[in-house]
Amino acid sequence: MRVKRLPHASGLPLPSYATAAAAGADVCAALDADLIVRPGGRAAIPTGLCVELPHGYELQVRPRSGLALRDGVTLLNAPGTIDADYRGEIKIVIINHGSGDVVLHRGDRIAQLVLAPVAAGTFEDVEGLTPTERGESGFGSTGTRSER
Repeated sequence: MRVKRLPHASGLPLPSYATAAAAGADVCAALDADLIVRPGGRAAIPTGLCVELPHGYELQVRPRSGLALRDGVTLLNAPGTIDADYRGEIKIVIINHGSGDVVLHRGDRIAQLVLAPVAAGTFEDVEGLTPTERGESGFGSTGTRSER
């Protein structure tokens, strides 16, 4: 995909896959200075990158498991979506759910980008829906334990 690097991303790598079988490409923080994110704090982290996606695709922005486990940092809108017609800078919206400050540095890998196809649907206003065994039950209604 086509990537436009903004001046504040100079010297940083383009998103890349850590292994040959990785689904997500790691993206780095294009920070000018270290950023401290306090417990409960949120921040929009610049990547310095803009992308041109093919029509019919989205770029999903997902958390990195290491940041989540080690520091309690995740994304507020996970997965985030970069639409095919968006041409602005990709920013990663994080939250610190941990108990201590988290310090982010320029070049830190802060999220993963997953390219995914999008199926556009059409919506039809109807009076009723086809019944199913589950019906309107939700939020844990199917139980929490597997059958043994």
